[in-house]
Order: sequence, then C-alpha cells, then structure tokens
Amino acid sequence: MKRVAILVSGGGSNMVRLVESMTGDHPARPVLVGSNDPQAGGLVKATQMGVPTFAVDHRPFGKDRAAFEAELICHLDAARPDILCLAGFMRILTPSFIRHYEGRMLNIHPSLLPKYKGLHTHARALEAGETEAGCTVHEVTAELDDGPILGQARVAIEPGDTPETLAARVLVQEHQLYPAMLRKFAESL
Repeated sequence: MKRVAILVSGGGSNMVRLVESMTGDHPARPVLVGSNDPQAGGLVKATQMGVPTFAVDHRPFGKDRAAFEAELICHLDAARPDILCLAGFMRILTPSFIRHYEGRMLNIHPSLLPKYKGLHTHARALEAGETEAGCTVHEVTAELDDGPILGQARVAIEPGDTPETLAARVLVQEHQLYPAMLRKFAESL
C-alpha cells in the first residue's frame, strides 16, 4: 500500500476527492494532509475524514523559503509518504524541495499545459479567445507547472463564460481526473 501525503492552501476540494478515492482496491492510502495556512478549510475537512493534519504558516518565515520548506519536510517525512500530491497548494516550491520528493510528487493545474502556467489561467484562456480549457495532472519538476503530463481533461469554453463560470466547470473535471491519475501513478510505483 502506497502512502500519500497531500498539501493544500485552501478549501481542499481536490484533497477531499483524492482521500475519498483511496478506498477498497486502491493501491494507496492517505496518511497526512498539510497546509501553509493554519486556517485552511482543507485541514478541517481532512480531520473530519480521519486523516492526520499539520500546518506550517509560511508568513513568519518571510522570504526564507528554505526554512519554511525544511519545516514542511520535517512533518512530511515523519509520515513516510511514497507520493506527495499538491492539491491547491499555493506556494512555489524550490528546486531543493522538489528534488527531495523527485519522481514522487504530483500536481493538478487548471489549464491544458503547457498553456497558461502560473495564476489566472481561466482569465488568460478567455482573453486569448480559446475554444477550450481544462486541467492537467503532471509530475512536479523544478520548472513551474512543468514536468511529465499524466493526464488532461478538456472543457469547452461557452459564449458568455467568465473566469468564475469556466473555473467551476473545470473544477468538476479536476475532481475526476486527479483521483484517476493518482491511482494510475500509485499502481506504477
């Protein structure tokens, strides 16, 4: 059984879908959910689902990303994860952190990578006149929103779409794609 740790920054809807998926014959189980925000709603949800949680508030560390990440690693490594899933974790991680979990870290991104890396993906897709948007699950590498693509889901852009309406439809696809790609990834380890 593979051990999965999940990092969130907000409400944790993708984390919830991942945890819900890891039952029965799934080759992995959730062992820890962490956040950079002690008030993140995802921590409450994880606790309610019986998954241990931790928080390392990034704000007291200021610009000392290495110290913040060292504290994250301390908590994560205590849980001995085989896989680390980023599920709405809104901190850019350093190459050093990524190397520590190299080949074992997944991310969900709300665009059809390699298009629209970074933030404001839905607004940028609309501004560019795209006819479709979507989401991507990929392995994490030192380059932001890069790394081998494991799977994508597409959503048609409709007339009158706003960043918010498009985001809501893409999120539905994220909730299906991420659990499926986690299962496939865990089976391959």
